[in-house]
Amino acid sequence: MTSNKELNTAEYQEFRQFLEHQCGIVLGDNKLYLVKSRLSPLMSRFSIDSLSELVKRSMKISERALRSAVIDAMTTNETLWFRDSYPFEILANRIFDVYKNETRPLKIWSSACSSGQEPYSIAMTYLEYKARNPGALKGGIKITATDISNKVLEQCAKAEYDSLAIVRGLSPERRKRFFEDGAKPGVAVLKNEVKQFVQFRHLNLLDSYALLGKFDVIFCRNVLIYFSAAIKRQIIAQFKQSLNPNGYLFLGASESISGLTDDFDMIRCNPGIIYQRKN
Repeated sequence: MTSNKELNTAEYQEFRQFLEHQCGIVLGDNKLYLVKSRLSPLMSRFSIDSLSELVKRSMKISERALRSAVIDAMTTNETLWFRDSYPFEILANRIFDVYKNETRPLKIWSSACSSGQEPYSIAMTYLEYKARNPGALKGGIKITATDISNKVLEQCAKAEYDSLAIVRGLSPERRKRFFEDGAKPGVAVLKNEVKQFVQFRHLNLLDSYALLGKFDVIFCRNVLIYFSAAIKRQIIAQFKQSLNPNGYLFLGASESISGLTDDFDMIRCNPGIIYQRKN
């Protein structure tokens, strides 16, 4: 179907407020093109003949399926394996060594995990570290991966990736070691030795994190850039409560908590920056 009624300015402003209230994402004045590109494919799926009508209906409480699909579409971002590389190098060369003598499981949270590349990259990093340091981290590792999108969480659990997704950030050596050919041509499936460490759960970062428990490391990379300053403060405060004393927080390369909180020490790692919770 094609749209015969575009979003007008008032409707776009209303949708911006709705999206920020639902999931904290702040759309700029010039992001109408993004709404069109993300939501237009839903018109055919829900038999709605205009973008205006689709947006209006998605804001109704009774339209749960449509609302969920709209939020999924607006919050799903592409990712890749070992994104930016340095966070995983810091994890392997610095943080794992801090906890290497622990006999309990090291607990890591990958928030806003998208299609699963980040938590699975963390698991691969752990396996490579253990191969080099067989006596370290005797309690193993537990990775909790969360996202607001139920659709991507279902994909994550299957751990099936097409040839295009596989080549983005994944070396041939890791492809060979950690994946096997799937039933479908051109699809690779992650081996159970990697999958076993990751548990996926649905979570909206605007909600409480209390049921997730406590963590030693939290990854929240390239997420805060979408939120207002007030929402960022709320999320960072909850991260502090979710971290064990002296736990670590990873943010994206262009993100900072400067001016948002005094509860963390900034550690320069060359390259990269991590934040450590103060006692």
